[in-house]
Amino acid sequence: MLKQICELAIDAGSAIMEIYHAQEPLQVEQKSDKSPVTAADIAAHQIITAGLTRIAPDIPQLSEEDPPSWNERKGWQRYWLVDPLDGTKEFIHRNGDFTVNIALIEKGMPVMGGYLCARQRLALLCGG
Repeated sequence: MLKQICELAIDAGSAIMEIYHAQEPLQVEQKSDKSPVTAADIAAHQIITAGLTRIAPDIPQLSEEDPPSWNERKGWQRYWLVDPLDGTKEFIHRNGDFTVNIALIEKGMPVMGGYLCARQRLALLCGG
């Protein structure tokens, strides 16, 4: 499963970089907590959540871009923790300092995951 997680992170990173290198100005929206969100955040989120659903449909997902309510997730013992574009502010400033993060959490501890520096296409995988 770790290889599939790596592929998802790379696919999400590719989508992020396509938007990063686009000539059009970035459109920045605000989430309910007032933090920024871009089309790159959403594209990466969609790639990762679709892939995780395909890989492990029985494991719920907690993504920064679409978090389920606390009541829904408070009893989860095993879930995917996803930040599809960690460093949105850095992405907006185009300084290259952002990552894709995917982790499998079991009983509050990460047991497997992938971390991709999208701009450098450098991945760190562990567990599994």
